[in-house]
Amino acid sequence: MAHTEHSGNTGHGGNTRHNGPALARTADRGTRTLAVAAVDPVPIFREGLHSVIDHTPGLRWAGHAASHHAAIQLCEQARPDVVLLDAAFDPRCHLTAMLTESQPALVVVVLVGPEQRTPAYLATALAAGAHGVLPRAAEPRRLTDGIRRAYVERGHTDPALAPLLDAPGAGPGVGGVPPQTPLSRREYQVLQLIAEGMENSAVAETLYLSVETVRTHVKSILRKMSAHDRTHAVTKAFREGLLVLGPEEPAHPAQSTPEQPAREQPPHPQPS
Repeated sequence: MAHTEHSGNTGHGGNTRHNGPALARTADRGTRTLAVAAVDPVPIFREGLHSVIDHTPGLRWAGHAASHHAAIQLCEQARPDVVLLDAAFDPRCHLTAMLTESQPALVVVVLVGPEQRTPAYLATALAAGAHGVLPRAAEPRRLTDGIRRAYVERGHTDPALAPLLDAPGAGPGVGGVPPQTPLSRREYQVLQLIAEGMENSAVAETLYLSVETVRTHVKSILRKMSAHDRTHAVTKAFREGLLVLGPEEPAHPAQSTPEQPAREQPPHPQPS
């Protein structure tokens, strides 16, 4: 498993002898090798990112994912320092918010294509916790520099995108409001697997849960989404941008997959 330690808050420059451990941690951020993963549904684009990362000193490939469920799984298993996220794959920034909330040390860099290149989207992505926004069509050197800056500074907007944040439409009420995701991380995974056509037993097998636990999650999903049944919940999730269409593909950590967690056992029946 690609596991690395994460340092604390950053600073800028200075004398570490006089300014204490915080600046020492910042210096470490600027020189350490970063594990970088990608969440993108396009295989050839992922391969391009893989090649760029592998040929850049100070960066190493940590794997890829092509679905929201697989993205959560990848970040849990491979523990990358930075994840590159296709903006078109997260149009309402729900996945961005979920990853940054569940893993505070993870740096999320959103790669913005033409359709999401708007003041409203950029403001929403940053409000959801994205640490960097870069053009999806950025040159390799600009991409890798942006990755490093987002990690060190915990906040980097590419100069080509920065003017959009000052444009009309980036203010409150249009963008900049964090997406409201009513579901927990596990419920979110269960919902996506249901959307992929899995029954409760298959969901339990995939997530290493008991079938009873999956049923409990499904009931919670229906309640939180005010849905009549599983199909209604999935329909509402796609309509509200909580889920997006994508290929059914598992996570692919670059190194060996960690040991699978023990399956959760169903509760013992209580004596009557």
